Amino acid sequence: MIIDLNSLNGFDKQHYLQHIIAPRPVCFASTVNREDIVNLSPFSFFNLFSTNPPVVIFSPARRVRNNTTKHTLENVLEVPEVAINIVDYAMVQQTSLASCEYDKGVNEFQKAGFTMQPSSIIKPPLVKESKAKMECRVLEVKTLGSEGGAGNLVICEVLLLHLDDAILDADKRVDQQKINQVARLGGDWYCKVDEQNLFKVPKPNIHLGVGVDALPASIKNSFILSGNDLGMLANVTVIPQKDATFSDDYLDVLKAKHPKTTALELLHLYAKKMIIDGAVDKAWQILLAADSLL
Repeated sequence: MIIDLNSLNGFDKQHYLQHIIAPRPVCFASTVNREDIVNLSPFSFFNLFSTNPPVVIFSPARRVRNNTTKHTLENVLEVPEVAINIVDYAMVQQTSLASCEYDKGVNEFQKAGFTMQPSSIIKPPLVKESKAKMECRVLEVKTLGSEGGAGNLVICEVLLLHLDDAILDADKRVDQQKINQVARLGGDWYCKVDEQNLFKVPKPNIHLGVGVDALPASIKNSFILSGNDLGMLANVTVIPQKDATFSDDYLDVLKAKHPKTTALELLHLYAKKMIIDGAVDKAWQILLAADSLL
């Protein structure tokens, strides 16, 4: 299916884009107006865009339903400061409640059952229950349009970080496994970041990986190895040579008991298991040994 976005109404555009551009981190933004009336609201159009200077951007878009603007946008135009609180799984239901369209002047901290914590250098309060909080100065608000669904980019400089000791390791660095962040998807869907769904992808180092196009044909054209498997194999700086000292009883058993075709498939399956286990060097040797069957 190919969709021309110009042919869709605002609701359909929102549906498709919010479902496929996900997961999105949640900016739980606390702001105040000139009268120091507090507003608290979550926004999933949010991310980090620079670390030096430290800049984050979130977008309180115009409502698709009736093209009205949100109190958060009105507040940052009056008082260009915002406290951004990171949402974890323990507070996601309360955060969702704070997204209700309460009348202006209603304190969402009280409605959602959160505690206002005074900030150090800005007026808007922090959410005490959040384990990672940022005090920010609004540098610019860039309007992207005037129709329902149009974004308003609130460009913020992060001035102070507040980090709960519970999410830090012994070296006072953030432990990704302890934050339990949540992220927004389409419709009513969210996802939770925890130890069950966390995984690591080794970053390419300063040297260039050989690339999938440089892999031997027997590996590149394998119907057993996935694109992810090939990506890990191709992240070496040079194609490994067969190690004459490498031996594995499993290889000898396969060669002795199975026809070449079956043995080759089983070796590729064995190599795939090694890749999943993180033993890429061993996987390479298994695959090089499999080449000897061709």
